[in-house]
Amino acid sequence: MTPKLICILGAESTGKTTLARQLAVHFDCPWVPEYLRAFCDERGRTPYRDEQALILETQHVHELAAAANARAAAPHAAGTSGLPFVFCDTAPLTTAIYSDYVFGDHSLYARARMLHQRYALTLLCMPDLGWVADGFLRDSADAQLKIHDMMARELTTLGLPFAQVKGGGNLRLDEAVKALTRSS
Repeated sequence: MTPKLICILGAESTGKTTLARQLAVHFDCPWVPEYLRAFCDERGRTPYRDEQALILETQHVHELAAAANARAAAPHAAGTSGLPFVFCDTAPLTTAIYSDYVFGDHSLYARARMLHQRYALTLLCMPDLGWVADGFLRDSADAQLKIHDMMARELTTLGLPFAQVKGGGNLRLDEAVKALTRSS
């Protein structure tokens, strides 16, 4: 059985990583961490404009590897719901949007939009948890809202299935589980 790729999308400080981990535990399925964080931790800085495509493609490669591993494991172990998922903590679309926002670079949109079609569902995390500084990785509460609006517009324009999830603690997880159940 081919696992369904589920995208956890959201601006900075919207709980994507927490939600991806919670969903992976809930469904006993793998999750793909955000490559940007590893990139920044390794280099001690945010990416330059000419490194954005590398980040987009590396995120994609990590998702492909996780899906292949989940396919290989599927006959031996299925998620608790019997629906194998791979939860992706962000997406190449995030890189395209941030590249546009930070550098005014629109060159990554075509590739990111094409790749986004692979997801069975996108869970868009609402910016309702409050913005929290995280070293050099986060810009501001104002940037969070602008990025969220850009993401919502992109998802609407793409016309692909997505559900908004909000609330703190288990409320966000509950909404995500309900959205996944409805879409399956």
